[in-house]
Amino acid sequence: MAIQDITDYPSGVTAIDAHFAGRPGQVASHLLVDSGEAALVDVGSNFSVPHLLQGLEAKGVMREAVRYLCVTHVHLDHAGGAGELMRHLPSANLVVHPRSARHMIDPTALFEGARSVFGDEVMATHYGEPVPVPEERVHIVNDGDRLPLGRRSLRFLDTPGHANHHYSMVDETNALVFAGDTFGVAYRSLINARGAFVFPSTAPVHFDPEEAHRSVDRLRHLKPEAIYVAHYGEVTEIDRLADDLHRGLDAHVAIAERHADAGDGQVRAIAADLQEWLQEALRAHGVELSDAQFRETLGLDLELNAQGLAVWLMRRGAGR
Repeated sequence: MAIQDITDYPSGVTAIDAHFAGRPGQVASHLLVDSGEAALVDVGSNFSVPHLLQGLEAKGVMREAVRYLCVTHVHLDHAGGAGELMRHLPSANLVVHPRSARHMIDPTALFEGARSVFGDEVMATHYGEPVPVPEERVHIVNDGDRLPLGRRSLRFLDTPGHANHHYSMVDETNALVFAGDTFGVAYRSLINARGAFVFPSTAPVHFDPEEAHRSVDRLRHLKPEAIYVAHYGEVTEIDRLADDLHRGLDAHVAIAERHADAGDGQVRAIAADLQEWLQEALRAHGVELSDAQFRETLGLDLELNAQGLAVWLMRRGAGR
């Protein structure tokens, strides 16, 4: 395993690169170890499993020591590899949101829903077909529930907005939060002297801006020492980034509403305006990307955010 695939933070948290879609720096699985017990937060796809197992080995963590696989939500870049990974981790339970459990026990609908968005070729090359998780190894956590990990206390908070089946995990012992996609996307390649750059993830199909605003504030008000996001790693300027996320959410909603009646070209129109907004926000942060760099780093996020906003407009129009 390459040295750059493992990032050790002063907090004791380790980010292991899941190499999602065959690309480094896209999805981090966060490892916590305490008193001989370990937990992984978010796990990428089936193709991430070898990278995560190598990461555990590099950190000297025995497979039998992993007590929990915590998937913040069941989008396949976070949870697609859970069933396959648990085949290799005999002591682990899968910790899930109440709305997620059935999709992990029988991932058929989850897989078909993703295939309808991405198509057969992308599913085969980047995701693989999720492996069912035995029901007896699935542990549901409701809002406020706690689990012990060594001497740590892990508390789970319902944080919808990106998805209606999303939780965030709080390491109460060390004032750390593991936020999945709730606290946005903050790729390491966009960090500069001004700090991290963050923007919202509005991917299909349950984006809800009002809930997203509330969830960002819920995490902010915890005053954590650090927040760990799946895309990617540790962020620490919590107040500034929360403000940036609120502005980004408002901008995404305004762009979507501008194209509410765009018809068949709606997703393309939303994506074009999102790209303009994102490029301007990056320039304001001091990040200049060529067209090729932008497509490589942010092209997929842009496409998914546009699709998610279009779905949100449709759901809102239908009164759901």
